[in-house]
Amino acid sequence: MKMKRVKKEEVKTESATIGAFKKEFDVCAIGNAMVDVLAYADASLLKKHGLTKGSTTLIDEQKAAALYKEMGAATECSGGSAGNTISGIASLGAKTAYIGKVRNDKLGEIFKHDMRAQGIYYNTLPAVMGKSTAQCLVFVTSDGDSKVKSKNVERTMATFLGACQALTRYDIDSEIIRNSKVCYAEGYLWDIEDAREAVRKAVYLAHENNRVFAFTLSDPFCVTRHREEFMELLTSGSIDILFANEHEITAMFEETNLQKILMRLSKLCRVAACVTRSSKGSVIVDHEGNVYDIEAERVAEVYDVTGAGDLYAAGVLYGYVQGYDWYTCGRLGSLAASEVIKYLGGRPLTKLSTLLEKI
Repeated sequence: MKMKRVKKEEVKTESATIGAFKKEFDVCAIGNAMVDVLAYADASLLKKHGLTKGSTTLIDEQKAAALYKEMGAATECSGGSAGNTISGIASLGAKTAYIGKVRNDKLGEIFKHDMRAQGIYYNTLPAVMGKSTAQCLVFVTSDGDSKVKSKNVERTMATFLGACQALTRYDIDSEIIRNSKVCYAEGYLWDIEDAREAVRKAVYLAHENNRVFAFTLSDPFCVTRHREEFMELLTSGSIDILFANEHEITAMFEETNLQKILMRLSKLCRVAACVTRSSKGSVIVDHEGNVYDIEAERVAEVYDVTGAGDLYAAGVLYGYVQGYDWYTCGRLGSLAASEVIKYLGGRPLTKLSTLLEKI
């Protein structure tokens, strides 16, 4: 297939094809339901606890407690990759639902309250025994003084999966999947065998009902752990819309030439693939081989990059269910991503619906 690079002025205004049925939800998301605990930190703290800067490390409850004691002043809020994305979509004004497992404990109540307060339908039954609600300890570092938050900002995550590991195929509400235009899931779920089966059930239900299944690769280390199974999802036609950053997608295809990767993605994804490139912006390729280059939205200061990819996906998916063209979808994704990096945490403090005036 010959690739066509689409210029901004050439973008058509035709709506994306969603289907003619009226849906209860625009997007439902499936993810690791966890509470994010975020704090600025020095690189010495990461070294002390054997954490690689910029990476994601799975830890046990004891390690989580030890790290938490040394974090200093922290911000706590409901999080998780897919949780951040569905929060962004809700903030843009769409009808949303979320599926994810917490424990019936204090953090579980915080998560449930936060999601419902945003208008997100969340009704997954909590675990009544076993491990506590999952936590993601996020250490935000920068070159030199940790108080200088705008220079080479990085986030290092230590994740205790906790009750997330109790998510099974029985937690997948069939009616939610059937009544959602798009079902979106995060790659991090592949770290838990039962959660993989839950996602596979969602894929089946989505496609059986002519819905769209979207998937994010989540993290380069996640790709390394599950590359073969992720490739099987792609080659089997399970993924209609794929989200990845440049590091993730090159690890996935074991190829550094992005143009070659995009050509392959256009043949594998029934709808489109979206690749973010940090300050270089993003690229979207559709199933016909059309390539859309989207510039990054510039911001005065970068406080924390947590959630940037999640919010990019939020903007793109909102645009898709609204019938926007791919360039506009990518533009909205870029705007949403730029908004979250102005704050500490994976959720913007402003109402994202205000961004609609800029596209």
